[in-house]
Amino acid sequence: MLTIFKTSEPGLQRIDQPAKGCWINVTNPSTEETMQLVEWGFDSDLITYSLDLDEMAHVERDEDEDYTFVLIRIPFFQGGGSDIPYITVPLGIIIKGELIATICRYENAIIRELCNSKYRGLKTGKRYRFALYALLETAVRYLGHLSEINKIVGGLEDQLQQSTRNREVLELLKYQKSLTYFISSLRSNEVMLERLHRTQMFNQFEEDQELLEDVMTENQQALQMTHIASDILSSMMDAFASIISNNLNTVVKALTAITIIVSYQR
Repeated sequence: MLTIFKTSEPGLQRIDQPAKGCWINVTNPSTEETMQLVEWGFDSDLITYSLDLDEMAHVERDEDEDYTFVLIRIPFFQGGGSDIPYITVPLGIIIKGELIATICRYENAIIRELCNSKYRGLKTGKRYRFALYALLETAVRYLGHLSEINKIVGGLEDQLQQSTRNREVLELLKYQKSLTYFISSLRSNEVMLERLHRTQMFNQFEEDQELLEDVMTENQQALQMTHIASDILSSMMDAFASIISNNLNTVVKALTAITIIVSYQR
């Protein structure tokens, strides 16, 4: 799906054709939509990178071709019934001339928040600042998902107190996998953000520099909190595996005692 937006007096408006200072958002593009992007001047390789689920965060800049490409790993909720409820996927941001495009294989919360005008200073014509707001929302979204995971783990912890089954431990393992994905992607994002800071791509305006520093701070906080949550969850799984074993031993002893009593009564 391909949609085009442009900031005007009433706010963010949808338009039919690209115009100076517009934002082109693309989700899981068809072949025709990909060809349309190429016709508008976007490099096909950058589109491919944005749709490659294994692509790690990085940044490219080509002054001759007049483009800046930022790829970031964003969190994505697959559903509680999935083997890995929370994963990460790439989101490509291409600044080409007077246009900016975001490309992702899946519809995601980051783009939805940008479309809902969550940030008052967001204007499609300020392309680099627009990209920074996308990066900021990504870090904020990681923190939000981490809070959700902690609540779910807390509920499973209560269930595990008296459990003699492995089901709850296997549920915890699913979220441990999600946290592992988060850590890997947040580290990749951190390296990319540090490179952005070093190369001073966003140094034209003081507000952009401050916003980039805010993004780096939020990303570091998300990474630290995810590390803590992962360590706690790992220790919890080990502890509850022992508890389940002890609970099971208690049940087996009780059954053995009952069996012996029944045998003597015969």
